[in-house]
Amino acid sequence: MTEKSRYVRFDWAIKRILRDKANKEVLEGLITVLLGEAVEITDILESEGNMDSREDKTNRVDVKAKTSKGEFIIVEVQLTKERDFFQRILFGTAKNILDQINTGQEYAVIRKIYSINILYFDFGSGDDYAYHGVTKFRGMTKKDSVLRFNTESERKFINKTTARMTTPEEVFPEYFLLMVSHFNEVAKTPIEEWMEYLKDAVIREDTTTPGLQAAREKLAYMSMTDKERRAYEDYMVSVHAARDAWETLKEESRAEGLEEGLEEGRKEGRKEGLEEGRKEGRKEGRKEGRKEGLEEGRKATNIYNARKMKAKGYPIEDIAEITGLSIQEVATL
Repeated sequence: MTEKSRYVRFDWAIKRILRDKANKEVLEGLITVLLGEAVEITDILESEGNMDSREDKTNRVDVKAKTSKGEFIIVEVQLTKERDFFQRILFGTAKNILDQINTGQEYAVIRKIYSINILYFDFGSGDDYAYHGVTKFRGMTKKDSVLRFNTESERKFINKTTARMTTPEEVFPEYFLLMVSHFNEVAKTPIEEWMEYLKDAVIREDTTTPGLQAAREKLAYMSMTDKERRAYEDYMVSVHAARDAWETLKEESRAEGLEEGLEEGRKEGRKEGLEEGRKEGRKEGRKEGRKEGLEEGRKATNIYNARKMKAKGYPIEDIAEITGLSIQEVATL
C-alpha cells in the first residue's frame, strides 16, 4: 500500500474526524449497508461515552447520531476485551431510551435505537464476522405465529408520531456486532468491503459501497496535517503495544504456570506418593500422589501469577479469567 492510497483506521477516525457533521456520509454509508436502506443523519450528538474516552488510546469510543426518521444510532468501537460487554451495550441502549422521555410524557415518544458495535478483539465462538440481534415475539404453541400490528390504529397506539411500524422488532433496539478479527474473506460485497476497511484500512479505488467513497476523500492519510499524522502514528503504536502486552502476559503466565506447577507437582507427588504407598502400595501411591501434586501445583502457580498481576495493577476480573481463580480468591490475595 502506498502512502497516497493509505487511509486512517476507523477507530481513529471516529475519535477525531467522524464527529464532524460535515463527514457524516461515512457513518451514513456504514449504517446503510447494515440496515439495508438509505439512512440520513441529521445530528451528531455528544454522549458521556464520547466525553470520557475522546483521548483514550486503548479502550472504546462511541458516536451517537439521530436520523431523519427520528431514530437513534449508536456506533461504538471497542479495542480491548471486557467480560461484561453485553451488559454494557444493553445499559447503553437503556440509558438512551431513558434520555428520550421526560417525566409525565407518554411512552409513545420513544424512538428506535440501533446499536452498532465494532470489536477489535476475539469474542464468542461463532463462525461469522457479523451478527444482528433483534427482538421478535413468536407463538409458544404455534411456532410459526409472529406477532404483528395489523391495523393503523394499533400502529398509532404503539407510536402516535408515525404509523409505519408493523412488528414489535421495529420498536425494540437492534444490535449489530462486527468482529473485525474474524474477517478473513475476499471482499466482494458491501459489508465485506467495509470489514476489509475496518480491519486493514484498505479501500478500493473503484468502490461504489456507501460510505467508502466518502472515506477515500475524508480519511486519506496524506490529507492530514503533519501534526495529525504524528498523533495518528502515536495512537497506532499505543494500540499495538497494548495488544502485545496483553498477549505477552498470557504467554508468560502459561509458561511460568507450567514450570512452577511441574516443580510443585513433583514435590507434592513424592510426598503424597510415599504416604499413600505405605497404605495402599507403592505403585498406586505414586499415581495418586502425582495427580494430587499436579493439581496443588497448578493452584499454587495460579495464586503466584495472580499476585504478580495484582501487583501490576491488572483488573481483578481479568486476573480471575486468566488464572481460573474466583474473583473472591483474587480479591483476598
